[in-house]
Amino acid sequence: MLRSGLMALACADEAGRGALCGPVSLGVVVVTASTPSAPKGVRDSKLLSPAQRLELVPRIQAWAPHAVGMASAHEIDEIGIMAALRLAGQRALSALSLAPDHVLLDGNHDYISEPEQPTLFGQLSPLYAVPPVTTMVKADLRCAGVAAASILAKTARDRLLVDLHHQHPEYGWADNKGYGAPDHLEALSRLGPTPHHRVSWSLPSPS
Repeated sequence: MLRSGLMALACADEAGRGALCGPVSLGVVVVTASTPSAPKGVRDSKLLSPAQRLELVPRIQAWAPHAVGMASAHEIDEIGIMAALRLAGQRALSALSLAPDHVLLDGNHDYISEPEQPTLFGQLSPLYAVPPVTTMVKADLRCAGVAAASILAKTARDRLLVDLHHQHPEYGWADNKGYGAPDHLEALSRLGPTPHHRVSWSLPSPS
């Protein structure tokens, strides 16, 4: 895409969309025509072990401008998952040190720029405008920049879930990262949701 005259391409991917608790996060890495090759080992975060992802984070951060934005479980409950993804994306894009002129987003739906709830973003700079967005299915497998963004999004969210685990160890978040693993579902059935759960979702009810 940089060959088509773009100056700076923001590569973006999310983490946590399907979890039962915790935020959704979106990582962004900006590449230009002069950006060197990605650090060795960068590929889709789902293909890496937690240790491999953590080892790559400082190398990615030193490689290219980057940011991670999040939207909380409460925000997901208030506005829905797609608008929350948009909020996380706008937070990440507005935090970049280098403004991109295009976004390459993993997936087949542009949830960053479609204005479902325009009044939601009053907290962001009114001068900030999302650049044009191109979606690409499996972009995290086809583009090193998107793979790097997926690593940043996942490690930032995982780190937060590990911290929250210490407040609510019964739910096993250090291991399941808030997804619907059997131990997490069992704890929900036994104890009910915490303030970090997405209560608008269909969660198991206490027995």
